[in-house]
Amino acid sequence: MEAKSKIQFVKDLANKKVNVIRDFNAPVDKVWKAWTDPAVLDQWWAPKPWKAQTKSMDFRVGGTWMYAMVGPDGVPTWCRVDYEAIEPKVRFSGKDAFCDEKGIPSGEFPVSYWDCTFKETSTGSRVEIVVSYATVADLEKIAALGFEEGFTMALTNLDEWLMI
Repeated sequence: MEAKSKIQFVKDLANKKVNVIRDFNAPVDKVWKAWTDPAVLDQWWAPKPWKAQTKSMDFRVGGTWMYAMVGPDGVPTWCRVDYEAIEPKVRFSGKDAFCDEKGIPSGEFPVSYWDCTFKETSTGSRVEIVVSYATVADLEKIAALGFEEGFTMALTNLDEWLMI
């Protein structure tokens, strides 16, 4: 099985959002699991040669996912997601922020607000992601970190996992 399509990545500066769409040759159940099971997330979330390492995950409204993006040098960069809405196998949303290893936001980088929707298609599934920011400057700061390139690489990793 090969990847369904390349990623659609559109910056919407007027609305301070990045819209990402990706189709997969896999059923929604499997794609949903890839986004909500920490053992699976750790296999694809980070762009290679980085690795994602989950410290804890409580996937429920009001719960959090604490994880580190670990670079090739072994140094972790900590992040946390606070889940705000969940409709199983349909969508979830939450805010993602850089933090310290105890989960305290660092304030060094802007908060990203993620809204991820999962849809069945005739050939598998589609994930539509809207990442919003408080200001255009915040969006540009995250973009300058290589968000598009890194997330594209991570979604390619997800394709590989889905083919297993």
